[in-house]
Amino acid sequence: MEEPDKLVKQGFQLLSEGDYSQALSRFDKAIKADPKNAEAYFGKAEAGMLVPKVSVEEVLVLYKKAVELDPKNPYYLTSMGAFCVDVGRFNEAEAAYNKAAELDPENAPYYYSEFGVEYSRKAPEAMKQFLDDNTRDIIAKKALKYVLKSIGLDEEKAKKLLV
Repeated sequence: MEEPDKLVKQGFQLLSEGDYSQALSRFDKAIKADPKNAEAYFGKAEAGMLVPKVSVEEVLVLYKKAVELDPKNPYYLTSMGAFCVDVGRFNEAEAAYNKAAELDPENAPYYYSEFGVEYSRKAPEAMKQFLDDNTRDIIAKKALKYVLKSIGLDEEKAKKLLV
């Protein structure tokens, strides 16, 4: 049986070369060799989102398993958060970014701003059948809340500065 770490390394190499199916296969073998390898689950999620036969649910399960096995890794959380934004699962994305900010306070402003900006870009697209002025305002308010949070301002302080 091959070493899980070697398989993971090969998987990431294949991923960087754009061979997503082969990368998926390597990460799968790594998981079979070491079912507690968080990096293998993370890699499989990253490859899986680029392979059409892998469902959104399967990718989310893989990200969640990586986070469960390595709960202190903010990168796994922000990657899962970005994926959730892309597939319109905004509550899960928000929770993942907030958890990453909690684990890594030094970089929290980046996590907040990334969520705020991506949410403002993707939510209107995902909610286009419900998009009226009220929904646009709700989306803008949540996005603005996170962008303000990223620079250390609350709504009241921002209002004072803007007047």
